[in-house]
Amino acid sequence: MPPNQVDTIYPCPFSKGYGIPARQAWLLLKIFFIYRFISASLFVMLFFFRFGPMGLGAHDAQLYQFTSLGYLGISLLNAPFIFRRLASYTKLSQWFIFTDIVFITVLMHASGGVTSGVGGLLAISIAAAGLLIGGRCALLFAALASLAILAEQVYDMQTHAFNLSSLNYSGLLGITFFAIALISLILAQRVEQSASLAQRHAQTIVRLEELNRYIIQHLQSGIMIVDERQFIVLSNYSALRLLGISESPTHLADVSGMLQQAFLLWNESPEQDFAIIQLDDGEEIQVRFSLLTVENECLHMLLFEDISLHNQRLQQSKLASLGRLTASIAHEIRNPLSAISHASQLLSEAAELTPEDLRLTRIIQTHCQRVNNIIEDILKLSRRNPSQKQKIMLDRWLPAYVQERNLEIAEHEQAFKLSFKQTELNAFIDPGHLKQILDNLCANALKYGEPESGSIILEADRENDQPCIRVIDNGPGIDHDGLQHLFEPFFTTSRQGTGLGLYISKELAELNQAELSYAKYRNKSCFSLLLANADHVVIEI
Repeated sequence: MPPNQVDTIYPCPFSKGYGIPARQAWLLLKIFFIYRFISASLFVMLFFFRFGPMGLGAHDAQLYQFTSLGYLGISLLNAPFIFRRLASYTKLSQWFIFTDIVFITVLMHASGGVTSGVGGLLAISIAAAGLLIGGRCALLFAALASLAILAEQVYDMQTHAFNLSSLNYSGLLGITFFAIALISLILAQRVEQSASLAQRHAQTIVRLEELNRYIIQHLQSGIMIVDERQFIVLSNYSALRLLGISESPTHLADVSGMLQQAFLLWNESPEQDFAIIQLDDGEEIQVRFSLLTVENECLHMLLFEDISLHNQRLQQSKLASLGRLTASIAHEIRNPLSAISHASQLLSEAAELTPEDLRLTRIIQTHCQRVNNIIEDILKLSRRNPSQKQKIMLDRWLPAYVQERNLEIAEHEQAFKLSFKQTELNAFIDPGHLKQILDNLCANALKYGEPESGSIILEADRENDQPCIRVIDNGPGIDHDGLQHLFEPFFTTSRQGTGLGLYISKELAELNQAELSYAKYRNKSCFSLLLANADHVVIEI
């Protein structure tokens, strides 16, 4: 892998797993290169221009001249390898330290040995080895530098070039190299550990930010963050979908003037944190305002919600309250009703009753049964489970349902027929609620739709990109007065009906974000059930 693609660098093969982030490692290496270039330039300039003390090159001027120029030339040649990363980081680091040891040792010898002070520059190179390379490699270069100094001193002893008292300085300098290597090694390991910990924390923060961003974008409720100047800082997909716009606007006024007015009204009266906004296309959405304080910055959060979902929650609350009330009333009615029914049955068994009295007992029992049916329908409201919506493939579900309905009706062969005007229809609804709605509609069609004149048609179609199920019968239909009270509870045109079937069906439809309606279709009586499209629905988290 090329060096510039490495996330973490392990410079020394003998290291204990400590790695340097690639960007930080290359930056340190560039800084050390700049230091080497400046040092080599100063060695050349101080010698040729005779600046400062005259000790540089005092022992062997020619050797110093060639060595300093070679040191500067190699430093310049290394520039492309550093800035273009033409070689690996490990090789360049080791090459820099090794060449420093060789050239500085030779320059020290040419300048008069250890007493010249040039050898002290090796301490910087050894410290750089601890930072750049680390591990046992840093100790190895400290040993090489110490051996280079001692070798230079041994050579001086053989040639009698310098005073032998400088041998003590060489030993102290070698010990200093090892101490510096150890200290720099410990510091480098601590820095690497801190950098690794900071990197892990940064990765954790990035993951949390991505997770929060994903959750916000996939919430069913729309969220919009607005600053004090009404500029939009953030908006999720649901907000754009509910507002009917494709791209995130920059200012609140670009969304809706009515929304901006509601926002200004909330700023003046914070207690008015709820509003219903009508969009340009006539749709209504619910918006709630709240204040956010982030890093001393005042932001405002606008929470959008589909008015149908709001109505659905109200509907669930209403049905729950109604269910508890009706359950208690039905219980109180059923006890005396059972006593009346039982008493009428006992009375009808009396031998001395006249035919007129028997007819009266049958009337009592008939109406007791009717009241009991009403109680059963009312109890369905209280026993209703919460809506468990799921994806239903109508291409498979409807044929099974029609087949089951036809098997239940023996007196009408093929009473129900299925027709698909569109295929691949996927609805998002509770399957139990869908069956209960269609059961009520089919029962009404059998009762009022004249099934003897022809089969009742269940037609599957697509309307406004939503699945639609139509129940079409052959009956005369519902008159104008009946349409006004069609879905009201206890409204019925039959003496045997309870008037709760269509009301319960309507409530169940709204509970599942569906729409149940009645209208003439091809001059026939027709109930239409418009369902939520499972392919477009946003799952609430």
